[in-house]
Amino acid sequence: MEEPTKQWIRLTYSLFISFIFLLTSTFINPVGAEESTAPVIERDETAFSNVQPVDVATKDEQSSNFEPINREEIRIIPGGQSIGVQLETMGVLVVGHHSIQGKQGVLSPGQDAKVMIGDMIVEINGNPIREMNEIKTLVNKAGKQNEPLKIKLRRGNKLHETSLQPVLDKRDNEYKIGLYIRDSAAGIGTMTFYDPDSKRYGALGHVISDMDTRKPIDMVRGTIVRSSVVDIEKGDQGTPGEKHARFSADRNILGSIIKNTPHGIFGVLDKGIKNGKYDEPLPITRAHEVKEGPAKILTVVDDEKVEEFDIEIVSSVPQKKPDIKGMVIKITDPKLMESTGGIVQGMSGSPIIQDGKIVGAVTHVFVNDPTSGYGVHIEWMLQDAGINIEEKTETMAQAS
Repeated sequence: MEEPTKQWIRLTYSLFISFIFLLTSTFINPVGAEESTAPVIERDETAFSNVQPVDVATKDEQSSNFEPINREEIRIIPGGQSIGVQLETMGVLVVGHHSIQGKQGVLSPGQDAKVMIGDMIVEINGNPIREMNEIKTLVNKAGKQNEPLKIKLRRGNKLHETSLQPVLDKRDNEYKIGLYIRDSAAGIGTMTFYDPDSKRYGALGHVISDMDTRKPIDMVRGTIVRSSVVDIEKGDQGTPGEKHARFSADRNILGSIIKNTPHGIFGVLDKGIKNGKYDEPLPITRAHEVKEGPAKILTVVDDEKVEEFDIEIVSSVPQKKPDIKGMVIKITDPKLMESTGGIVQGMSGSPIIQDGKIVGAVTHVFVNDPTSGYGVHIEWMLQDAGINIEEKTETMAQAS
């Protein structure tokens, strides 16, 4: 028979939709449509998308982009800073279909060619594809020459090939292929930790998924930048709140993004950053050592000021292997409740500190109870950053 706490966690997971990280597109344009060439200098990130659970990668897969660091004792610096996240996809992502008014009627060439939402366009006519404008040039050329495009798609872990004939749109006299596409995405979240020796960091606490396809984004590169919170929409029962934040796309870059995993984003900082609260390394608490009871989180509710707030760790699962939901937490701080109403979008990644140790990060909010949500254990985030706990070995003297 399950313990009451575990039953409650299971029931909560099945009944409530839980989500928190915002992911919006930098560009969404029909192929062949007029694209804005004005640089995006600042943006307010306010919408959000559902974050779908995904299979947890193996330890080898998680650490594949980092040289493993093994330590008997791990001490890291907690974050709490609001960050802007910018990702470039590994190819051009298909996020939708649309119809074209051609000479022969209404057509949808992308759909007819069996191109699916979530497919990544990686090659056209033998040319590697990395950006949307590369597709537009090839579409116009093929349309004028009345030749089909030979398209190579990545669908999951497999490659597919198809042929697609551009159609001249009667409305604007441009050749199109009936697909909505995206080559980049941006959003906001919170820094969780960084390692002062290697400058490796972890943030968000969960995977970034595309807002349309609901699939984890395959990224080729990315950056994190400074972000300032300009406003907060308070959460209420049935309606999670959100941070409205602003960041500069080409200034105040903090570091690179190397990995997008079930436990967050990970990379290397250009230099160390401070939060003004905990700027010295703290020890960590392993998943099986986290206790129920009072704790703190670090997060930003105004501008770039990191503040400390009270929470309660309602329950913690003593996990022996990585999982994305290890703790149930509840906001108890009156000041934070007054400002946000509980856990809000953009707060994911806020580090959780208990008894002077980093235990994990905020990841999800319960929609019907915004005062509560999930947290991930810091052990699994460190593992994805390639920082592993080396088990201490004890030698026992043998009697002779």
